[in-house]
Amino acid sequence: MGYQLSAVVADVELLRERTVDLDHAVLAALRQDFALLPVTPQLVEELTGALPDFVAGDLGPDRPFELVLSPALAGLFAGWSRLGPVAYLEAEFSGGVGHQAAVVWLAGAVSWGPRFDAVLDAPREQWPVNAALVRIGAEPGPWIDPFAELGLHLERNTDGWLAHGRRGLSADYWDELAEEWEIRESAARQQPGGPGPVGDWGIP
Repeated sequence: MGYQLSAVVADVELLRERTVDLDHAVLAALRQDFALLPVTPQLVEELTGALPDFVAGDLGPDRPFELVLSPALAGLFAGWSRLGPVAYLEAEFSGGVGHQAAVVWLAGAVSWGPRFDAVLDAPREQWPVNAALVRIGAEPGPWIDPFAELGLHLERNTDGWLAHGRRGLSADYWDELAEEWEIRESAARQQPGGPGPVGDWGIP
């Protein structure tokens, strides 16, 4: 199964304030009071008044993002960062092959990046997305890295994040489902033996 990401990540209150009047902004909850804003063509057009451009050809350190961060779009994200750090993240993987890239703005200017990596042979904390998340304030926890700690693994693509945000799901949604399933399974295993269930459970 593949993975695709094109999103802004920042403090949830910062993003809520900056997007409250936008028709095409959908905020998806992450952990540690962060939120993810999927960057769709419709959102870019609403923010800048122009359709987005995309890089044709191979990506690399000189062209790290598939989405062209136009001066208008980059300037807008930089402006948001006057309220706190803002990261733009991209990643795409399929069959174990892919890339990730990230940039961080703070106080109205780029403070880190852009960084691009299609090999990911360095320690996990140096991968672009993880490094960017640390720079916007992600803290370590029980998960393997900042990517998982904030919950960026919960959805596989932009459509998933849009649905996540529109449904108002928490970042722990899948964990909660797994916990509910485990409770149900545990209860079923603890049922006493004897005749099969009747009543609401039907007749065997």
